[in-house]
Amino acid sequence: MRRRKAAATSSTPTMSRRGPACLRPSMFVRMFSATTHRPAINKICSSTSEAIAGVKSGDTLLVGGFGFSGVPSTLINSIRDRKDLGEFTVVSNNAGMPGVGLGQLLQTGQIRRMIASYVGENKLFESQYLTGKLQLELIPQGTMAEKCAAGAAGVPAFYTPAAVGTVVQAGELPVQYNPDGTVAVMSKPRETRDFNGKTYVMEESIFGDVALVKVNKVDRLGNCTFRKAQNNFNEAMAKNAKITIVEADEIVQVGEIAPENVHLPGIYVDRVILSTEPKQIEKLTLAKSAEEIVNSGTYAGSQSRKRERIIKRAAQELKDGMYVNLGIGIPLATPALLPPGVEVILQSENGILGMGRYPEKGQEDPDLINPGKETITLQEGASIFGSHESFGMIRAGKINVTMLGALQVSMDGDLANFMLPGKVKGIGGAMDLVANPEKTKVIVTMEHVDRKGNPKILKKCTFPLTGQRCVSKIITDIAVFDCTPAGLVLRELVPDVSVEQLESMTEAPFAIADDFRPYQV
Repeated sequence: MRRRKAAATSSTPTMSRRGPACLRPSMFVRMFSATTHRPAINKICSSTSEAIAGVKSGDTLLVGGFGFSGVPSTLINSIRDRKDLGEFTVVSNNAGMPGVGLGQLLQTGQIRRMIASYVGENKLFESQYLTGKLQLELIPQGTMAEKCAAGAAGVPAFYTPAAVGTVVQAGELPVQYNPDGTVAVMSKPRETRDFNGKTYVMEESIFGDVALVKVNKVDRLGNCTFRKAQNNFNEAMAKNAKITIVEADEIVQVGEIAPENVHLPGIYVDRVILSTEPKQIEKLTLAKSAEEIVNSGTYAGSQSRKRERIIKRAAQELKDGMYVNLGIGIPLATPALLPPGVEVILQSENGILGMGRYPEKGQEDPDLINPGKETITLQEGASIFGSHESFGMIRAGKINVTMLGALQVSMDGDLANFMLPGKVKGIGGAMDLVANPEKTKVIVTMEHVDRKGNPKILKKCTFPLTGQRCVSKIITDIAVFDCTPAGLVLRELVPDVSVEQLESMTEAPFAIADDFRPYQV
């Protein structure tokens, strides 16, 4: 019996020896070949005015950069020159300096609200905030990075251990002042929730209208690479906004960036321009001897000797093989006094694992800075990543030790180190650094009393807290204490100070360790 062939239908592809018609090579050519009449993808703009077209007054701008590293200066300048644009909400770690970067938009009055972690030495920023001309939402640096990264991933909110028990959680930070100095608007209190016996703060994600970011290389498809520590907040912000505008050190041909070296895929990038502004260095810092590092700063005479003693003692806490994060000031000086053969890996919040020493003259690099915005080098075997990943490894407890300065420490191990009454510097990364004391040892280095002779180790901190029950050890110029669940325990004391004298300089009560010994320097 002869079988009858089925009639071909529109839904049945005709077959041949070359395979189904829908899969023939000629069709792949028509679909994907760059030689067809289909317009090629080209995100490169011919001018900055073309690049920022569609930016509107009142937009939320996500602006990358840390210090002067990775700042999209060409794009910022193009916004500055558009006097018809303003009332922006700007999300950035800081606002540059007067006349530089975002500092220019403060001068022109184009920023209505800043969401930042740090004010720093920008007096214009501070003045506009305190006189009511500018709204400011201060948030921890790692929280800001995660708010951008979470928004980029379509996650509306998340829980973080950073800022629990602080003015951030309580909603006690002024967002806007009246001209007479009274508070007009306060921050919103955060919800909290316990997971596995630990309290976390809920943070809502940031969703940007426009991202202004800086990269090293980009092609017409928008594929990008970052150079050194240029990434910082740029990657998370670039992935977040409705419109992402990239300025690049160099525009390259498609294929010149190997697929595995694409740090920011083109799907996140809408427009590209070539950077025309020179890179700047905020704090040029060159290589110094160990003695110069110990005696650097505004210290002199007895103050210098106190600083040297703290640094020498603190260096003994850094053990071979540790991953360590060091705060600005005295902690950053400790690696200079490590014994020969001891290898520690220094982690920096702006996206560096394997931070090295200061550079020799002529070797400084504007894309390599530490948390204090100083020029640095990289150790052999270093790695570079974004700030959101840097803070992720911090909160996860991957760092063995973090060493910070302090204004006050309580008998319970509470830390206050970010705000003095009447002064606005910002939160920075400290709240994240002390958020996981169960896994990361928190060591405080500070002088025992303040400049007026008042104790800095107290029964209860009077300044706003950075973290609760997070400090494990206190190293001052005269004593070393352990912070335990039962209270402070004195471990070491300089020979020329008696326990009775120490008690008069220490408000908090303390016990004396069974193995108490002289101060080890």
